[in-house]
Amino acid sequence: MKQIIADIVIGLSYGDEGKGKVTHHLLKSGDYTHCLRFNGGCNAGHTIYHNGEKFVTHHIPAGVFFGVKSIIGSGCVVNLDQFYDEIAMLENAGITTDGLVYIANNAHIITDAHLEEDSKDTAIGTTKRGNGPAYRDKYNRQGIRASEEPRLIESSYLIDLYRELYEKDITPVILCEGAQGFGLDVDWGDYPYVTSSHCTTAGALLNGIPPQAVRKVYGVAKAYDTYVGSKDFHGKGRAFDLIQQLGNEFGSTTGRPRQCNWLNLKDLSRAIKVNGVTDVIINKVDILRAADKWNLRSYKNDSIFIQLGSEVGWKKYLTNYISENTEINIIFSDSPERI
Repeated sequence: MKQIIADIVIGLSYGDEGKGKVTHHLLKSGDYTHCLRFNGGCNAGHTIYHNGEKFVTHHIPAGVFFGVKSIIGSGCVVNLDQFYDEIAMLENAGITTDGLVYIANNAHIITDAHLEEDSKDTAIGTTKRGNGPAYRDKYNRQGIRASEEPRLIESSYLIDLYRELYEKDITPVILCEGAQGFGLDVDWGDYPYVTSSHCTTAGALLNGIPPQAVRKVYGVAKAYDTYVGSKDFHGKGRAFDLIQQLGNEFGSTTGRPRQCNWLNLKDLSRAIKVNGVTDVIINKVDILRAADKWNLRSYKNDSIFIQLGSEVGWKKYLTNYISENTEINIIFSDSPERI
């Protein structure tokens, strides 16, 4: 039996953790045959620096930057206008997409009706990209699969995931690129302030990947927490406004300001355990350095914060906390372009 290998990149917080950067970095190894977006839709906004140029992708996986077959998986919902706009954007920037970018034939389509409905949301604070209504129709068995969409039926973009992974003469080595984060997962997040898809390791497996294929799970967080939506999340005090400005914490999809708070240790631990994380990447350490604030929210009471006083003390405390009961590789990153 063919032995598929899969590494998975997931967010450990509320999205915007830098998953696109981590995915792009891992692809530099040249080890992967496929890059698979496994959840969400164009509510995602992955910021990638490639050859010195900044790109923001909403649908198309990062594999395209390295000539790796890039598939929008069955767990995704697709806005075709956004998809074709991204194709054009990449091609105009000299990034070849022909023969590299595909949509799983059992992914679902975001329709104009979904966009219209989502535009009226005020309660949850969605990105208004039609994801929620599209997923609802999917599970209500009223959705439109990519294989049924007239604009795709005669196109070269459709792909059968089962045939691709199990019936070809290659051994797939897949990098699964997640969207949003554990705190937004429809089952495990802060319901009802969640997205409509599965943002977990298990969510990646729903795209036709067997559990035994998982080799590495890369969990991505920031040195502080951010959240975009309707609930009250922003910390009290000028330090959080400063971090918001220094970190340019404004949504890459909607432009809305991201609410900021100290990194929540209890939520971080929960996300690591549930997802079986093997490697943790903590991004934006440089922002806390610029603000000279080295605090964490207590694992005992998240309304209490722990003041560490220095970068060395902060990293030591966080490292000890994460690796207390398990061996996990921890990387601290202070660059938007690299790990």
